[in-house]
Amino acid sequence: MPAQAGRAPDEAPGGDQAAARPSPPARRGRALTFAVAAAGVLVLAAAAVLVIAVRHHQQPAAAQLRPSGIPASVPTRLANLMGLSPVPAMPAPGFTLTDQRGHRLALSGFRGRAVVLTFLDTRCASICPLVSDEFAAAGQDLGPLAGKVVFAAVNVNPYHAAERDVAEFSAQHQLTSIPGWHFFTGPVPQLRAVWHAYQIEVQPRGPGRDTIHTSAVYFIDPHGRERYLAAPMASYTKAGIAYLPAGQIAAWGRGIALVAKSLTS
Repeated sequence: MPAQAGRAPDEAPGGDQAAARPSPPARRGRALTFAVAAAGVLVLAAAAVLVIAVRHHQQPAAAQLRPSGIPASVPTRLANLMGLSPVPAMPAPGFTLTDQRGHRLALSGFRGRAVVLTFLDTRCASICPLVSDEFAAAGQDLGPLAGKVVFAAVNVNPYHAAERDVAEFSAQHQLTSIPGWHFFTGPVPQLRAVWHAYQIEVQPRGPGRDTIHTSAVYFIDPHGRERYLAAPMASYTKAGIAYLPAGQIAAWGRGIALVAKSLTS
């Protein structure tokens, strides 16, 4: 469905409703990768078949330049590793969904805190667990500032969209250690509306398989405005298994924490 020009996210009484909006120039053509888990498809991902745009971190180190408009506290090398870029400060699309504790919450309810938002597959065995590790690392890095930041994810698996699915994933990947963690799910039509609003491509492959989807991390400021976008990535073994060295996971965690801190100051 084409975006409706000039339309802001709708917010109805009692909660937010996801709404389509024009693609900001900074997001158009961004380097958002499809997260894939099955070994056969992972090989394609490793070959960059499912890469939307060339990542900064894929360029030779000597050719890397500091992205403009990113927080001064984020080192250039780290910003390039994350594919970090600013986006126009426009209202983040609203939604009201249910988290892993069974609480129905609206995105607007987090005003006053920074929100780090991503999209995860409850049956993913590739990039999603890596992003989960990065979020957990970021939560630790924030220390006493953790109370000012919300870490949230929206489920992209339409076949495993029950509250128990997001609860099990959260526990399995130690995301419950983050005080402000919320893994949202809900009726599939509502989930689709959120995917569309945030330009997340989702390709379900059946109830017994993982879901191919765009991997992205949005940074939303305490006023509910999108500010930055990052593109998670992974390396792959010859067998098609996704991994990242512990040092890169820690670096991602530090970068996420630094961007979140910049939004709370």
